[in-house]
Amino acid sequence: MLSRAIAAVLFLSAAALAADKSVCSRPAAFGTARCHAHVVTDEKGNAAATSTPAGYGPLQFRNAYNLPSTTAGKGQTIGIVDAYNDPTIESDLNLYSATYGLPKCTAANGCFKKVNQNGGTSYPKTNSGWALEISLDVQIAHALCPNCKILLVEADTNSFADLLTAEDYALTHANVVSNSWGASEFSDENSYDSYFNHPGKPITFSSGDSGDRVDYPAASQYVTAVGGTVLKLNSNHARASETVWSSSGSGCSKYEPKPAWQLDSGCIRRTVADVAADADPSTGAAVYDSTPYGTRTGWFKVGGTSLSSPIIASVYALADNGPLTVDGSFPYLHLGGLFDVTSGSNGSCSPHYLCTAEPKYDGPSGNGAPKGISAF
Repeated sequence: MLSRAIAAVLFLSAAALAADKSVCSRPAAFGTARCHAHVVTDEKGNAAATSTPAGYGPLQFRNAYNLPSTTAGKGQTIGIVDAYNDPTIESDLNLYSATYGLPKCTAANGCFKKVNQNGGTSYPKTNSGWALEISLDVQIAHALCPNCKILLVEADTNSFADLLTAEDYALTHANVVSNSWGASEFSDENSYDSYFNHPGKPITFSSGDSGDRVDYPAASQYVTAVGGTVLKLNSNHARASETVWSSSGSGCSKYEPKPAWQLDSGCIRRTVADVAADADPSTGAAVYDSTPYGTRTGWFKVGGTSLSSPIIASVYALADNGPLTVDGSFPYLHLGGLFDVTSGSNGSCSPHYLCTAEPKYDGPSGNGAPKGISAF
């Protein structure tokens, strides 16, 4: 009996100390971006892969955020922009769909399409880290909006030049575009803002995973910057609580002008983020990837603001308010459609709301997490 008790304590201690690591190398070299996904690791620091799902699935996310996933989204295409190639993404999406009883989403039935940055079918080289990021983005988009079509646009490399070429293609062919990548701000970032100035087409960007620090393009005034939370659920999969993820990117931009619809007084320029959703890897999503990450394949538990960005993009698609969402201002005008996140922080800063959750607006969680689709 004693040995069993000790084993139980050790098991609980290991669970409490569950660690994670960045999927893509950090920091990104100048002129390049990195993905913001984090994967849960085992006791040796390797990505933990299992034969069955570990993490939240479609039911958990839909219930937590009150989403009409089975009745909305028809006619919408969610664009996913990432770097490099995931050669197994369609077959992995098929297995994910079968596991969770989702409609098939294939090239054959017109639901899924993969192209390179120019819209062709000569794909870039494979990168295992970005392949896991792609699996996360595509599977979460289908989980939350199974009636939506998915367009995956793969940039040749992780350079801004290639990623923005891919962004142009996605914005021409999709209603909503999700991006789970970025880099530290740089002095001439404003020169790239025109790529995101597409009134009526919501563009989401992950806010980053370095805590109290602003990443670009999340800092652009023309995108919805998505912060990260720790989403806890009740036994019936309903939302129990939500706090700020300790690594969620936030802060005051060094270079981007403050949009008229942002009224916080502690930052004279653009403040990040606008809204938030689940990102903590410990409460992350179950993701299937058969392109080896390290030496492993199977089901991974993945988080980071790479998770929260496709969640919010999918909510935009479910809401189908495209012509009204002329910029990131829409959630600011519809606060009743958001759960206010009021606890947790990602660091210590002044003024404190830039890195610490509080009632109403704060940096790490913006205006809050989705409570249905009315804020989008």
